[in-house]
Amino acid sequence: MEFLRSILNVLQAFYRRWHFRYHLSKAYLNYFFSFLRGTNQVIDTWTNGQKLGRRIAVFVHYDAAGEVQPYVLPYLQALRSHGFDIVFVSNSGKLVKDAKAVLQPLCAAVLTRRNIGYDFGAMRDGLFFAAAKPENTDMVLVLNDSVYGPLCDIGPLLEGIDFSRADVWGATESYQNRYHLQSYFFAVGPVALGSKAWNMFWKSVRPVSNKLWVIMNYEIGMTRSMLKYGLRCAAVVTYKDLVSRIDPTSLVRKDRDEPNDTDPFVINRKTHLTHILYSSSHRVPMNPTAELWRQLMESRFPFIKRELLRDNPARVIDLADWRHVARQIFDADLGPIDNDLQRVLRDRTP
Repeated sequence: MEFLRSILNVLQAFYRRWHFRYHLSKAYLNYFFSFLRGTNQVIDTWTNGQKLGRRIAVFVHYDAAGEVQPYVLPYLQALRSHGFDIVFVSNSGKLVKDAKAVLQPLCAAVLTRRNIGYDFGAMRDGLFFAAAKPENTDMVLVLNDSVYGPLCDIGPLLEGIDFSRADVWGATESYQNRYHLQSYFFAVGPVALGSKAWNMFWKSVRPVSNKLWVIMNYEIGMTRSMLKYGLRCAAVVTYKDLVSRIDPTSLVRKDRDEPNDTDPFVINRKTHLTHILYSSSHRVPMNPTAELWRQLMESRFPFIKRELLRDNPARVIDLADWRHVARQIFDADLGPIDNDLQRVLRDRTP
């Protein structure tokens, strides 16, 4: 039996090594092919004809049908209410007429591009279009539609961005693979905008059609590049703060009036809490927007990841609680979220 187990371990190690090298080879091949394409993949541009102001938001969108789903609009409206001129960049390759009609009152510009290069290709095109200069720009936000919300006012999140303390800010940070700011929301100020590191990085972004390459070299690579050249990076909601919100004593049943331990919801909460405590104590990095979703909500973080509710790739076992927690903490209309989940889940329950 031990001999067979040893053989199995060797085969599994060989497969993992081969599997990784196979995908790494594909990533490099896609990178080299990207030099056969132009870097600018924008095929249609609309502007309101006005100069962009001191606060700019580059907002990346994708919808296979070229539509703008209702859950996106509250986010755009919130940005407008906080004084941002929005450069909306759609990776859809097309936008239907109704989508353009909805976007134009909210946006300073709408760019439609080929779906090549994932979000970072769209971010690059949006940033190059905005051409923000440090002398006339206070803040540039780079965002995407991969979140639902805002569930509450985004003012406190924006107020947490202090360019006297850091040059590049993320809403959240991750230690998975390497330390990096998560790319669904980050902000830069005048120092970063005027830096050689910022401009060199975005000039290096290629329209690569390989997700592994984009994650490793652009999502993680951006933070690593900024830090390498001396820019300060920080998150508004830090990983340490989220972990500190975890209460280990909630695993201990204190009296007989507490929920029955046979309740599946209670079991799932305790199972996930055990996982979080184990990961934290053994320094195993977790994805804050997935495994620490409850702690984010408890800190009144205004967004929840769309992929988490739609696919739950991290297999978060207590996710069925999300509506209950959201209603307890936020006075928000969850209708747009429920409608979108009903649209995309089809035969699965949200």
